[in-house]
Amino acid sequence: MGVTKTNLFSDEQNAIAYAAKAFAHPARVAIIQYLLKANACINGDLVQELGLAQATISQHLRELKDIGIIQGSIEGSRINYCINPDRWQEIKTQFSNIFDQFSTKKEEGCC
Repeated sequence: MGVTKTNLFSDEQNAIAYAAKAFAHPARVAIIQYLLKANACINGDLVQELGLAQATISQHLRELKDIGIIQGSIEGSRINYCINPDRWQEIKTQFSNIFDQFSTKKEEGCC
């Protein structure tokens, strides 16, 4: 596999691509949606909710935590997860900025 040339792109473009990675798998989207709906810290509910193996869920949680979308706290032998509100707002702003650049006003001669 070739080396990615992230240095060719702006910091903003790289940050958006990094955040988009979180939404690149339906299991991670489902985890995010579940945490948003719960609006609280959760721990063992995801296995029953999503029907995936614990190891698979742990892998996706690790990806989401690495990106910063979720945060976890340890309570005994369990880890509670919730949405990281600061990072969530940052990602929301990044995507809003890019989506807001589109004008629905159709230009003459545009395909």
